[in-house]
Amino acid sequence: MATAQSTVSLTPSQAAKAKKWILIDADGVVLGRLAAFVALRLKGKHRANFTPHVDCGDNVVIVNAGKVKLTGEKLDAKVYHHHTLYPGGLRTVAARKLYESKADEMIREAVLGMLPKNKLRKRMVKRLKVYLNDQHPHSAQQPTALKLKERDHIEHDYNAVLRNGPAKDFRSEEHTSEL
Repeated sequence: MATAQSTVSLTPSQAAKAKKWILIDADGVVLGRLAAFVALRLKGKHRANFTPHVDCGDNVVIVNAGKVKLTGEKLDAKVYHHHTLYPGGLRTVAARKLYESKADEMIREAVLGMLPKNKLRKRMVKRLKVYLNDQHPHSAQQPTALKLKERDHIEHDYNAVLRNGPAKDFRSEEHTSEL
């Protein structure tokens, strides 16, 4: 006879004890990949005992925020909006101008957009520390340095496709005649 299994969820005090400090170097890392990785760590979804209603993520320190990369034409085409809450108060800033003046705010906005829109969001963002250079005041917490892996880009050989034609479908003429 099998015993009944129960689901174990974290309490807030257990989650506070399990929090770690993580140090991430943003030098040469693409902004979106960095933001997705950091949002996952802030939420705590990398843990086996993830509980959605408890703030169980880690503290994240990002250094070298001024050296993050933007791919494609995003540096020229992307714009950031904010509103002053006055009539006609929509302000627009180009990504290049924001990158040159406040690259740390660009990273913070990208991570903020990837966090859940609920009451835990403000607590998660408080645990994100972003610095423009490689100096940070959190050495007493002994953060664990994590290196983001660069994703292997698959280069498609379009000339080979033009020479050989598209890949054969499994339902070509030979196979359909047997059906």
